[in-house]
Amino acid sequence: MKLYSWNVNGIRAAQKKGFLDWLHAEQPDVLTVQETKAWPDQLDNELRQPKGYHTWWVKAERKGYSGVGLFSKTEPQEVKLGLGIEKFDSEGRTIIADYGDLTLMSTYLPNGKGSEERLRFKMEYKEAFLDYANRLRAAGKSVAFCGDINTAHNEIDLTHPKPNSKYSGFLREERDWMDKVVEQGYIDSYRHLNPEREGAYSWWSMRSGARAKNVGWRIDYFFISPDLLEKMADAEIHADVMGSDHCPISLTLDV
Repeated sequence: MKLYSWNVNGIRAAQKKGFLDWLHAEQPDVLTVQETKAWPDQLDNELRQPKGYHTWWVKAERKGYSGVGLFSKTEPQEVKLGLGIEKFDSEGRTIIADYGDLTLMSTYLPNGKGSEERLRFKMEYKEAFLDYANRLRAAGKSVAFCGDINTAHNEIDLTHPKPNSKYSGFLREERDWMDKVVEQGYIDSYRHLNPEREGAYSWWSMRSGARAKNVGWRIDYFFISPDLLEKMADAEIHADVMGSDHCPISLTLDV
């Protein structure tokens, strides 16, 4: 079962850059997308319901903002759109799919750079999201969660850690939350398989030719609950795939 996650930075813009060609060539079993920036009725039929896939879309109340989606070859047993908390769900940030053997949570975490208020909102969302994942585990579910976490965990996960330590995305309190995720047993799939690999990034600024120079951040993740570790076959960052300022990441499970 090959799972992909990709912040597409506008699903309609990504479509113009070959998103559907990539989807049909790569054939992921499940693809979650973040920052779709669209309501479903703004998408053409080919994108809204591609051949071979069931799809679900979560929109923000504000058009052109946030939003997440799910493409799945197999129809999940249940799909939940949101955490059930209005102040978070109004921004269209969460989708949860129950496949029986696996519950997949996809998220687009807020960016905390705008203001202290937005940083607090980001931290509150992080806690609510982790609490939901923990409740699934307490109910006996195997959990994987993925998406744009908007946080680099450790210094190895970005090119310039020291000058960025004062900015949201690499603040100590944001990284402490990542530490807590790991302390509670979740496994960063890519880093587990590549503990010392430097220069492995999933996002690059669109300024100053950052991507060509590989001046980037790893802020997109697949975390898995510990019971899934023996089923993890691979985890990859697909930095060669264009179409967004992020690249896709993937997790392959033997389930």
